[in-house]
Amino acid sequence: MGRGKLRIYLGAAPGVGKTYAMLSEAHRRVERGTDCVVAFVEHHHRRRTEVMLHGLEQIPRKELDYRDTKFSEMDVDAVLAREPQVALVDELAHTNVPGSRNTKRWQDVEELLAAGIDVVSTVNIQHLESLGDVVESITGVRQKETVPDELVRRADQIELVDMSPEALRRRMAHGNIYKPDKVDAALSNYFRPGNLTALREIALLWVADRVDEYLKQYRGEHGVSRIWGSRERIIVGLTGGPEGRTLIRRAARLAEKGAGGEVMAVYIARSDGLTAASPKELAMQRTLVEDLGGTFHHVVGDDIPAALLDFARGVNATQIVLGASRRRAWQYMFGPGVSATVARESGPDLDVHIVTHDEVAKGRGLPIARGARLGRSRLVSGWLVGVLGPLLLTFALTHIDTGPDLTNNVLIFLALTVGAALLGGLLPALASAAVGSLLLNWYFTPPVHTWTIADPENIVAIAVFFAVAVSVASVVDLAARRTHQAARLRAESEILSFLAGSVLRGETSLEALLERVRETFIMDTVALLERASEVDPWTVTAGVGDSRLLERPEDADVDMPVGDHMSLALSGRVLPASDRRVLAAFAAQAAVVLDRQRLQVQADQAKELAEGNRIRTALLAAVSHDLRTPLAAIKAAVSSLRSDDVAWSEEDQAELLEGIEDGADRLDHLVGNLLDMSRLQTGTLAPLIREIDLDEVVPMALGGITDPEESVELDIPETLPMVAVDPGLLERAVANVVENAVKYNPRGERVVVMASTLGDRVEVRVVDRGPGVPDEAKDRIFAPFQRYGDAPRGAGVGLGLAVARGFAEAMGGTLTAEDTPGGGFTMVLTLRTAACLRPTHPDLPATTTS
Repeated sequence: MGRGKLRIYLGAAPGVGKTYAMLSEAHRRVERGTDCVVAFVEHHHRRRTEVMLHGLEQIPRKELDYRDTKFSEMDVDAVLAREPQVALVDELAHTNVPGSRNTKRWQDVEELLAAGIDVVSTVNIQHLESLGDVVESITGVRQKETVPDELVRRADQIELVDMSPEALRRRMAHGNIYKPDKVDAALSNYFRPGNLTALREIALLWVADRVDEYLKQYRGEHGVSRIWGSRERIIVGLTGGPEGRTLIRRAARLAEKGAGGEVMAVYIARSDGLTAASPKELAMQRTLVEDLGGTFHHVVGDDIPAALLDFARGVNATQIVLGASRRRAWQYMFGPGVSATVARESGPDLDVHIVTHDEVAKGRGLPIARGARLGRSRLVSGWLVGVLGPLLLTFALTHIDTGPDLTNNVLIFLALTVGAALLGGLLPALASAAVGSLLLNWYFTPPVHTWTIADPENIVAIAVFFAVAVSVASVVDLAARRTHQAARLRAESEILSFLAGSVLRGETSLEALLERVRETFIMDTVALLERASEVDPWTVTAGVGDSRLLERPEDADVDMPVGDHMSLALSGRVLPASDRRVLAAFAAQAAVVLDRQRLQVQADQAKELAEGNRIRTALLAAVSHDLRTPLAAIKAAVSSLRSDDVAWSEEDQAELLEGIEDGADRLDHLVGNLLDMSRLQTGTLAPLIREIDLDEVVPMALGGITDPEESVELDIPETLPMVAVDPGLLERAVANVVENAVKYNPRGERVVVMASTLGDRVEVRVVDRGPGVPDEAKDRIFAPFQRYGDAPRGAGVGLGLAVARGFAEAMGGTLTAEDTPGGGFTMVLTLRTAACLRPTHPDLPATTTS
């Protein structure tokens, strides 16, 4: 029996209609005669979804007891025994109740697929394992229920159920997703327009990448080499010249005209040394293309047109943007150029745009950083011209009836020798001079076809030819070498200038510097190695490429020491000695950047110490003022009671004792906050997390409120899940927040403390009708020793909210501030549910699963 097929309905958020779409597909299959059953579908009391279950066979669920409560899960054994063609399994990322057959529902689905049963399931984009950090950074909620990306990617069909954020929020407001008591909290938190827009974009991009994978797989299986323009992908060919920025901007405008257009800038470097472009210009072009949303690629290839076309076809590009040639008119005699060659070889499925720019026909200038070495093609051409050229010229001249005389023949052969020197250097030119002298003697000096020269003047002519040829070849070769040396010095000066500029700009990215080394010298791996002493082992401080291959300088192809205990190691090829001077500059800069990073760490530590000193200074100020006030009241009351001069009545004594008690309570509260802030600042706070109900903690937090029944209104549903907190810290945090709200709440108004659940979190909202806080001050009120405005009654040192936020974060929660609709201020305390405590023994699924 073959493996079953998996179809997944993917959504960006709960409530977009995944389950409804799955049930609609089930009805269509049943109408076609397919044996389709409902293995597990959760309708969450949504009326329209519940109606769609009518008419479909449902496999009875398996009842499980957990913590004195009955739960129902999918009965895998019953589904396997029923052997349907298709099984509907909702909520692929769901965590099964302990005691179930498998820990995760996707493991149940794997069993059904292995048994040859087709499965239709649903999942939200935030439940993919690889997107957990991204979703948490957007929504502030960590998804504990996840499904492996590979399982979803292996699905035979993936269908995106899409809905705009506005439509989803309207559906939420109408009560079609959550119960009415949870709607307000959901709309103001997880279902904010920004969150939904970001999640929708992630889902669309993920599905688009999956479509690209399908397309690439299909092209590979069917041997399709032609480009399919399913998506505008524009390649920009860069030379490192100043025209590159013009080409990148032009390509970006082309990409904007097509939906989903992508720009990929490509620089192709030859494999014979330093790159043939300005590193500074390439760095600027890389930054520009990344700012415009594109990507930069560095490719090595000696045949630039072929390498560019291979890259374009490999990524299924549809267009190539190249700049018009910078060659002068006479330089076209050496070949058509890269642009013309790419346009000719591109074929009908790849459009090539030749863009004009300010550098057209101005010449390429000196070959920047090509080095003193000539390429293999230059050497081969020089030897062909120097050896075969005289032979072909002799053949042509001997077949001309009235050819030129000996003097003109000597000049023609001399021109070939100069050409050989220009192309291949000194040795091909010397060979050309020697071969030319022999051929002139044998074929063109009487008597011909002998090595004898009858006329002494001809002997002088041949000798002068050889001497002039050797001299000219030497001068031309020397000039060529000087030109290449000048080009190398120019390239080196640009690199050193760029490094000096990076020092002045304060750039501290060591990885970026090592990446520049790798690109400049065409290396596979670059690593900065360091050790504490001569006997200690080397460690990799930073690296690009597979730095695991470079554990010691001896493992590298190139090793550049930096001091006694640091070394820059490169792997990929052996560098000539002429390149090591620039490499030494890079190595020195890497050491400087590393020192700067370490100094920055020390500066950050010093900043923390300075902040601690500021806290201590503020603490002394608080002790000198805020703590002395209750102490003075206590001392005055005690002195009065001990006085023998006054006979206090029982009522007076009770009043004085009450003042002493109030002052002691205020002191206890202030000292407690000071000690708590000290523990938070020093990092010695160790919360003891356990499971507890909110209604056990919140009422206890109101003990310090005067007449709490008149000042505070509690709305803590008993159906809330248990939270994972330190009860003592939670009580202190809630007490500080409520006391602050009561302090600023108008007289006669009650502070409302309400709680609700959202996903795997529980929110506690403390709502007052006070003057509120402007947006620019909302973060500042959580700083230690900060008080916004004047408190109408009560006193404090401005630590309450700082301590409350510190306690909330220590327990894995958050404390944020927002405006109360209609006026006032709301504190939102978000806590983890108890299910988050048991990743290896999970409990019930988060309620956001849909």
